[in-house]
Parts: sequence; structure tokens; C-alpha cells
Amino acid sequence: MRSALKWTFIVALLAGSSYAVWHYGTEWFKKANKPNYQTLLITRGKVETVVNSTGTVKPVRTVTVGSFVSGPIVKLHVDFNSKVEKGMKLAEIDPRLLKAANDRDKAAVNSQKAEKNRIGAMLKQARANEKRARDLMAINREYVSQNELDGFIAGRESLEAQLELAEKSIEQAVANMLNSEVNLGYTTIVSPVNGIVIEKKVDQGQTVASAFQTPEMLTIGEDMDRLMHVYASVDEADVGQISQAMQRNAPVRFTVDAYPNELFEGRILQVRNNSTTNQNVVTYPVVIEANYPGSKLRPGMTANLSFTIETRTQVLRVPSAALRFSPPLNRVREEDKKYLLGVTPLASGVKLSAEDKAKATRARNRRLVWVADGDLLRAVPVKLGLVDARFAELFEGDFKEGDAVVTGIITSLTPVAEGATVDFGDEDEGEKK
Repeated sequence: MRSALKWTFIVALLAGSSYAVWHYGTEWFKKANKPNYQTLLITRGKVETVVNSTGTVKPVRTVTVGSFVSGPIVKLHVDFNSKVEKGMKLAEIDPRLLKAANDRDKAAVNSQKAEKNRIGAMLKQARANEKRARDLMAINREYVSQNELDGFIAGRESLEAQLELAEKSIEQAVANMLNSEVNLGYTTIVSPVNGIVIEKKVDQGQTVASAFQTPEMLTIGEDMDRLMHVYASVDEADVGQISQAMQRNAPVRFTVDAYPNELFEGRILQVRNNSTTNQNVVTYPVVIEANYPGSKLRPGMTANLSFTIETRTQVLRVPSAALRFSPPLNRVREEDKKYLLGVTPLASGVKLSAEDKAKATRARNRRLVWVADGDLLRAVPVKLGLVDARFAELFEGDFKEGDAVVTGIITSLTPVAEGATVDFGDEDEGEKK
């Protein structure tokens, strides 16, 4: 009897223990598998569409200064990075040979003028002789023969021709003198613009020869401390937006590696039509005008550009992470599974027709956002406006400021992003953390 009671007690104890293990194990399993959702809030703020690109900083205009005459450089007044003003003396070439040539031409002018005066005096005498012969012939033809009169006439006409030739010779001599004066002036090299010397190709004492081509001496970047240009290459897919931004005079912001914490600003000056194709990628040159004080920007620097296409402020916006989130099928309400089952991602490399591309573009503006509905997720269709890297503008959707949207599912191995909220199913709002 005692043995039977003993075994009955043991069986009952084992059954109770098994039930307790099963009951509490089941509760623990349910709790362990209860969905924990990572969420972010719908907010109001700024959404800004930008196009990023890189470019090269260049002066507005570079002027190459050369020498029109030959000779040794006797003085060089500037060096690299020298600031120059228009008309400022940059260099001097030995003027002695050209000054001697100018003096010779001046003497030739004076000589031709003296020759003209001599011929003028002779012409005056010839005209007087001709007049006297005509007067005597009028009194008596026997005093002066016709042959003698013809000789006087020929002498006068010859001197008149010589006088005209002397006048032309003077003009030629004056032209030669002016030419030598100009060449003499070219021995002083002056700056054609305001700017900074960015390249120096000669040194004092060096001889420049301009017999065949103008030798390059200096390169000046115009107004580099006031205005610079940035030349960027923009993909053909973005050039339409860039053109619209230029019409709206939208700002362009950029940084350079030399000053990574300083933000420069400019405006789009040109979207040029001369495209460049490299490995089937078509780009267009875009010129950005950057006004700034100082001289931090240098030619050749790489600029990291952000073209502001459009900006809207104080709009209802959804975090981009919520748009990228796609839940597993077993976490979605039955009536919302159609949204996931109907998604057929396009295989990479498949070519779309123009009509299909247009439809795909319109479809991108209609998206799904998921919100917690008890233990499951509910799909909320939304229509988007502007989209940037962090937020998308909400045109349509059953949301208000402060609503939580799901961006991920938390597991024991899933790190929680800083600033994110975690929704533990249908627990009170105060339990979020």
C-alpha cells in the first residue's frame, strides 16, 4: 500500500513539474519572441534636394604675359604669388639695341625733311626760271627758244615729282620711327589685368627670343582674391535639375580638402553643352562662380560640391530609413501581405522601355511606410515630395507630427541606432526607450 502511494506521489510530482516547465517555458518563449520594433518619429522640418559632384578650382581668367621683342631680361619685378595691378611694371628687357634703332629712325626722319626742304628750294628756283623764260618769250620769241622753254618746264616738273617723293619718304621714315618707338616700349612688360602671378617661366638675366613665336614669361590669374570659378562635371541624369537650379539662382555649397571645416558658397554661372563621354558615361561641364574674401581657394584644388536643387521648410517629413524598411511576411497583417507579395524586384541589367521608365519614376513617389499594430505591422501608403539623404516630404499619408514609423526589427543581436525609439508591441507609450 505504501509503495503504491509512493509511486502515485512520484508520478503526480513529475506531472506537475512537467506542466510547470511546459507552462513557464511557453510563456518565456512567447515573451522572447515578442516583436520589438525600432521606430523613428514623423517630424516637421526642412527637406533639401541636392546633387553632389566634384570639381576643380580655377581662376576666372588666366592671362599669359609674353614678350614681343627679343633681348636679355635686365629686371624682373615680380615672383610667384605676387599681387599685381593693371599697368604695373613686371619686367624690363635690355632696351639699348631698340633705342639705337629708334634714334636711327628719328635721324632718318630729320634727313628726309631736310631733303624735302632742299628740293623745295630748287623747285622754287625752277618755277622762277620758267616764268622768266615765258615772259621773255612773250616779248620776243628770239630771246628764248621753244626748246629752252621746254627744258625749264621739264626741270620744274621733275622737281615737283621729287618733292612729292620726298614727302612720301618722310611719311615712311615717320612710320619706321613710330614702329621703333613701339618696340622700344615693349621692352617694359606691364600687367594687363589685376590679379596674382601663378606661374613664372623666366628669371632675371635670361634672354628671350621672339623671332618665331611670342615667348611666355608669366601667367596671371585675374582677381583671384575676389572671385574664383569651379569647373564641375555633372552626369547627364542630373544636368536637367542643375539647369533648373541655375534659373532659380539656387546656391551651390562646396568644401575643399585644405579647409574641410569651412563651407564656401557660389552660384551656377553656366551649364555648357560640350559633353564628354568616358566609358559610356556622359557628363556636362558646369561652371560655378564663387565670391569670397581672402585667398584660401587656390587653382587646382578639388572642390566637393552640393548643388541645391530645391528646398522646402516646415514640411511634414518621414525618415528615409522607414522607406527602406521591408518587413518579413510573418510580421505583417494578413490584409497587408498583398503589398509584399506583389513586389517583384527587377533583375539587374534588364532594359526598360521609355514608358516603363516613366511609370517607374512615378511609382517611386508612391511608397509604403510600416507602423506597429499590436504585435504585427500595418502598411500605410504615402505619396512623397522632395527626397534627400535623411528625409522625404510627405504629400499624402495618414500621419501627423510625432507619429512613430517602423525602421527595423530588434533582436538580441541588433544594435539600436542612437536617437531611435523601440516599440515593444502594444505596451504603453511610456515604456518606449
